[in-house]
Amino acid sequence: MTVAVVTLVHGRAAHLRMQHASLARGVVPDHYVVAAMGDHTVRAWHPAVPPTPDVVEIPVQAGLLPLAAARNAAALRALERGADVLVFLDVDCLAGPALVQAYADAARDRPDVLWSGPVTYLPPAGPDGYPLDGLDALDDPHASRPAPAPGERRLGGDPDLFWSLSFAVHADGWRRAGGFCESYVGYGAEDTDFAATATSAGLTLGWLGGARAYHQHHPTSSPPVEHLADILHNGALFRRRWGRWPMEGWLREFERMGLVEREDGEWRLTPSGRQTARA
Repeated sequence: MTVAVVTLVHGRAAHLRMQHASLARGVVPDHYVVAAMGDHTVRAWHPAVPPTPDVVEIPVQAGLLPLAAARNAAALRALERGADVLVFLDVDCLAGPALVQAYADAARDRPDVLWSGPVTYLPPAGPDGYPLDGLDALDDPHASRPAPAPGERRLGGDPDLFWSLSFAVHADGWRRAGGFCESYVGYGAEDTDFAATATSAGLTLGWLGGARAYHQHHPTSSPPVEHLADILHNGALFRRRWGRWPMEGWLREFERMGLVEREDGEWRLTPSGRQTARA
């Protein structure tokens, strides 16, 4: 069983290197495909220990990150290299020591399942960084997603709970799902769309306790006002494809801030929202 870890990067060099270091401490994947979105510095990165990064450069237009297209391009590269299992790991995520093996075993046993592992959001790192040999002691999975115990597997659940932060799928399941819809550009909804597409194609969601990941801290905003225009654009695309709006929690927060309004079932920018989106 040949395993590829796939990640996307745009400017987060330190997080990428920490992720690589975490992969080097566990079962090292056969391939490590890095989709560099408008980031030409990654090509010059040559770590001294495996896994060796296989860099795919993806252009960025109008400042919008092509997350869906980048994942598809990286997956294609991994499949061309002979990968049987695709493990997608956000560049901010450190791999727990059992993550790669747990995903590989689960995908081998159930190639018809889209597997997701628990993700812990870490506090800011101390002066010595995160203890890569002691990540288990920091384990505190995000409460909004299923988090089975190590060694436990669960099947089923709401596709809207799927995150692209950390997941794996067999090559046959990936082909069956058809990849991410590349009409999504910028932040939001492309992963919810992928889960809906995958389950519509007959894949089942699975939650895998052994595949634990640890999200490195970085500043965030809630709701993510800096992605307001992307969320409206991608949300409207999702509605056209699936008949409903995603990310409604954020949209309601934007509404309370006076940035969006709902009319006849559609969310639209208010004048204040248009000004914010242009800023």
